[in-house]
Amino acid sequence: MSKAISALPLWILYAFLYIPILVVVVMSFNASDSAYLWTGFSLEWYPALLQDADIMGGLRTTLIVAIGTTIISVVLGTLLALALERYFPSRFLDAAAAAPAVMPDIMLAIGLLAFYTLVGFTLGPVSVILAHSVFGIAFVAAVVRVRLSSLDPSLEEASRDLGASSIKTFWSITLPGIRPAVLAGALLAFTLSLDEFTVAFFTASPAEPTLPIVIYSSVRFGVSPQVNALATLLLLVSFVAVLLAQRTARLSDSLRGSRS
Repeated sequence: MSKAISALPLWILYAFLYIPILVVVVMSFNASDSAYLWTGFSLEWYPALLQDADIMGGLRTTLIVAIGTTIISVVLGTLLALALERYFPSRFLDAAAAAPAVMPDIMLAIGLLAFYTLVGFTLGPVSVILAHSVFGIAFVAAVVRVRLSSLDPSLEEASRDLGASSIKTFWSITLPGIRPAVLAGALLAFTLSLDEFTVAFFTASPAEPTLPIVIYSSVRFGVSPQVNALATLLLLVSFVAVLLAQRTARLSDSLRGSRS
């Protein structure tokens, strides 16, 4: 009995986190056009979602931005983590690298918009990709550094002593060792970019808004069943992405174990 009582706060927390998500998923199958009144089961809002030009345009822009952000963040974030962990250890550089991840979104958004205006950079998907990469790089670097800190540096030293170049050592020793962290960082950068609103709102073109901006514009007049259907599909995509990342990470670890 005491164990059940001690676990009660945990279950309350789970309920607080997941019941709203469950409500959105259930109401996406509602036959009524009301987002709050259940009248029966229906799948009609999913085909209707595909016919909504604004939502599909926002989804296309968001996927372009998220994929571009992930590529840039993974490449530069991994290199940044490697530099800070192996070559240039510095508390000042550590703080500078982590600053975009802890900086308030509104400050980052205003600063980026001011910079784009100063240099005359045209707003559009590219400007949002660069803006999202600012904090994406910081998150990827933080995740990869944790893995790098547990990787035995003597393996890299032995590779170089045997005549391998720094690039060969990275591809053959370092990268396989940090691959799970790189995958986790990629997933994190993709997810953060997918639903980021504030920075995108300031740096996107009004003609090519991202999906969160489109949703914000529509929910000001009430939550539509199409939005619930869209949220359910995005939840499914995120769930599948997490499972694939975990499976890939376990496969990578098992292959390393079998080789050793």
